[in-house]
Amino acid sequence: MDTKGRVQDMMRLMASKVRTIADMIEDDEVESFIREILASERVYVMGAGRSGLVAKAFAMRLMHLGLRSYVVGETITPAIEPSDMIIAFSGSGNTKTVADISETAKEIGAKVGLITSNKDSRIGKIADSIVVIESQRDAVTDDSHEYEIRQMMGEHKSFAPLGTIFETTAMIFSDALVSRLMEITATDEGELKKRHTNIE
Repeated sequence: MDTKGRVQDMMRLMASKVRTIADMIEDDEVESFIREILASERVYVMGAGRSGLVAKAFAMRLMHLGLRSYVVGETITPAIEPSDMIIAFSGSGNTKTVADISETAKEIGAKVGLITSNKDSRIGKIADSIVVIESQRDAVTDDSHEYEIRQMMGEHKSFAPLGTIFETTAMIFSDALVSRLMEITATDEGELKKRHTNIE
């Protein structure tokens, strides 16, 4: 079996796809997202599965930036208030647990932000700001069922399995967003390092 260079080829293909997606992201969506973050007292983040891991990484970077950020579901996460913002990472925009929490936050009066592939979704309908990533994603109504669906159908159509491109692009987007927030708030890398954990 010849595997020489195949992983590297997949990396290049994914990088090319991420570049194409970056070119399609709307400036107005990003600007609105940034305004909502900076206007909020605290920022809560969430996602299911791998999207949840991306959300946690984003919360960590916001904390390094000096913003008050929390991950939904953690034991030390305080009650959300109308002056806060909740950001959902959801490719489908319909993941039940994430949508339920988004709707609860909206009812309380908090702003809802969504990073998604599907703005015409359950969360999209209530979101105050949306950034659309990878809008050509395979139609799946609930991220949490995607793996089981593909396994049962024997489908592995994409060069990057499941929601990989969405999650990878969302991670890169959120890191780039933090870089832009650093510029806006005139925060240098030294200040971020001061907030980096020192007890590991």
